Amino acid sequence: MRTRSISTATALAVLFGSTVLSVAAARSASAASAVVAVPGGIVADGALKRVFVGDRSAGKVLAADYSGALVDSVSGVSGVSGLALSDDGATLYAAAGGSHEIVALDAATLDVKARYAVATTEGPRYVAFAGGKVWFTYGDQWDGDLGSVDPASETDPVTLGRYPQGYGVWGPALLDTDPSAPGLLAVGETGLSTDAMAIIDVSGATPQPVAWHEGDYTLNNGIGDIDLVPGVSEVLVNGMQRNAYADGKFTAAGSYPSGHRADIAANGLVAQIYGGKVAVYRPNATQPLRTYTTGTSSTAAALTWAPDSSRIFALVGTSGGYTLQTLTDPTLNVPTLTVNAPATAARAKSLTVTGKLSATVPLPSGVPLQVTRTDLESPNGKALPSVTVRADGTYSFTDTPPAGGNVKYAVTYAGDADHTAVSASDTVDVPRSAVTLTVNRNGGVYAYGTAVKFTANLGKTYKNRTLSLYADTAGDDKGKYVVKTGAVDSKGNLPVTLTVRRDTTVSASFSGDARTVAKTATSRVGARVWVSLSVSRYYKKATVSGRTRYYFRKKTNPLFTTTMTPYPGRSQRLQLQVYYNGAWRSSGSQYFALNSAGKSVVQLVGTHQVGYVMRVRPCYHDGASGDAVNATTYGSWRYYTFTS
Repeated sequence: MRTRSISTATALAVLFGSTVLSVAAARSASAASAVVAVPGGIVADGALKRVFVGDRSAGKVLAADYSGALVDSVSGVSGVSGLALSDDGATLYAAAGGSHEIVALDAATLDVKARYAVATTEGPRYVAFAGGKVWFTYGDQWDGDLGSVDPASETDPVTLGRYPQGYGVWGPALLDTDPSAPGLLAVGETGLSTDAMAIIDVSGATPQPVAWHEGDYTLNNGIGDIDLVPGVSEVLVNGMQRNAYADGKFTAAGSYPSGHRADIAANGLVAQIYGGKVAVYRPNATQPLRTYTTGTSSTAAALTWAPDSSRIFALVGTSGGYTLQTLTDPTLNVPTLTVNAPATAARAKSLTVTGKLSATVPLPSGVPLQVTRTDLESPNGKALPSVTVRADGTYSFTDTPPAGGNVKYAVTYAGDADHTAVSASDTVDVPRSAVTLTVNRNGGVYAYGTAVKFTANLGKTYKNRTLSLYADTAGDDKGKYVVKTGAVDSKGNLPVTLTVRRDTTVSASFSGDARTVAKTATSRVGARVWVSLSVSRYYKKATVSGRTRYYFRKKTNPLFTTTMTPYPGRSQRLQLQVYYNGAWRSSGSQYFALNSAGKSVVQLVGTHQVGYVMRVRPCYHDGASGDAVNATTYGSWRYYTFTS
């Protein structure tokens, strides 16, 4: 329809909070959307392919293209609450209640063409164009009335008090027009417990009543929306109740299953807001032709049809206000398609997939469905033979999955002249075979700087014979890194040689294949530190029982210098022993910090006993020497004695 306005109830709902909707719309990702804080009317212009929406709180009118992208806007339309287009679509009229005027805008440029002052303190509120004039409602909740603007008049274009003599409504009433019934104006009283509605012929010099209803609530109990129904003498109230008018009276003519607000296309299709949905009905139908989901419990603020009935424009609530969205293909019914596959199935064994295709608009008989299987062998999908839908809408097919893992069966109906395309899928878990994978050397401990050959061994697989080998060296902060990737040999082996200077974990990773599950194996080896001990201040040395022995005067303090692989915060443990009564006995030990070069110099002081054989050695203890990046390492003993 050409004329749409936002009811008082909607405006209040916007002011006191709104919920979030989600409706898909086709537009460029970079294009700005038309967004309003408080909706103030919506109307579509077929000639310009534009949608106009009012922002009541900002006093602006926005223009968007048919995708909902903002293309222009104009300010200075204070309190805009309704929009209407002239019959030729060239002029846009806005009810500006804040400044009490009707503002005429050039629809192509949004330039102001004229401002028509309305002598009222309340309104204008709603606006429509019929019989060559602009019609608007105004007044407070106790005294509503109808006014008009004659754009062709050069002397007195605004006329108030235009309700037919003896008729009236409480408050500013809703208005609606229909291009197929030129000169007719539908009127609906707004507010709680309202019932008055009318059809007025405004084609002549004086508005004439065609039908009127008031005084009881048999037809409605509160009007929030009213629409003229094209092609028949009916109005649609609140998007649900159809009321026929003849001989000056309204009578019930049926209803849609549910409703809240609506707009009716030129071809008679009804777009209806209800709950979190926008439903499209054919005239007098009991099942929707199409339903758009707009949220779990959200409702759109307003909607309008494109004049050619090709799409619906809806103001959809978001966190930033109300966004103009486009709902396309309203004449196409959306079928429901289900796919049911087993949760699990054996590889290379036949399984059965079932499902059903249904729609609220009857489908053609014997329609084919396309089937695609996606698995590890066919990651881009493999087309399977099509399947035909039975008369009751069910279908089934069998397949033998050649690969393991997640096997997805996607079923697609291509659509037809009355239905959209639809797809659905289900996934089967097909177990894959286990594989053996090992890495040797686990638990080994090697001297500092040893070249260690690690060998990963992969058992039987389907196709994939490639391994990735990783190393993780303790204390280097590099984490795990790839040291080799390649195919195993005929025995399943893939070797790599690493020089170990710290504890090292080597892992082998098999990524799996279509019939073999992925696996990882690890091997951790230790690396000893490099350590040596030098002795100084001795006066001689000699070989005794095959060992070098250092001799010190009893008044000399020996000096022991340890050199060890450096690491931040590392200490060495110096261990002392004395040979007494036929056995080596501990004479003490102590940790000494190493400098950044890995050196530690220790002087042995005190009263030195003459005639005993003693020994000393440096040690690194994993976890006790200040770090845990190497295996525990014991240095060689140095033997010494004191003489007089």
